[in-house]
Amino acid sequence: MFGELMRWSPAEELSNWHRDIDDLFGRFFQRPDSGNSTFSNWTPRVETYRKDNDYVVRVDLPGVDPKDVHVEAEGNLLSITGERKAEEKGPEYRETFYGKFERRFTLPQGVDAGKISAHYEHGVLELRVPLPAQLAGRKIPIQIGQKEEKRKLESKVA
Repeated sequence: MFGELMRWSPAEELSNWHRDIDDLFGRFFQRPDSGNSTFSNWTPRVETYRKDNDYVVRVDLPGVDPKDVHVEAEGNLLSITGERKAEEKGPEYRETFYGKFERRFTLPQGVDAGKISAHYEHGVLELRVPLPAQLAGRKIPIQIGQKEEKRKLESKVA
């Protein structure tokens, strides 16, 4: 008579609400895949750290052809540019950003650009920048020991 009862799913409602908000902002600001260059840029995720005497920069570039990535060092500026190209036009739903990207990093003074190496594997670009000798650091030994305590025993005179 009343048909089947449907179970309420808060997660599904939240997902629908999220999609509606995305559509609203997509119409107002234009979608990242719309071809408008102002909004087609994306920024890949990056992590940097020191390992041994190298400064390591890892850039997540899933779906980016390594031939579309360019690394350049000029002075103390390291630039990584490229483009992730869309394979299909007009999908029903898209959370992946496409377009050109650029990341820049300031390098310490004295870095030899000729010794910077780049390796691309499994969608991750890893750059190794050898640090100059004055920044490479050195280990400082720690002396371990106890200082002698001088105790004076005073005798009680009765």
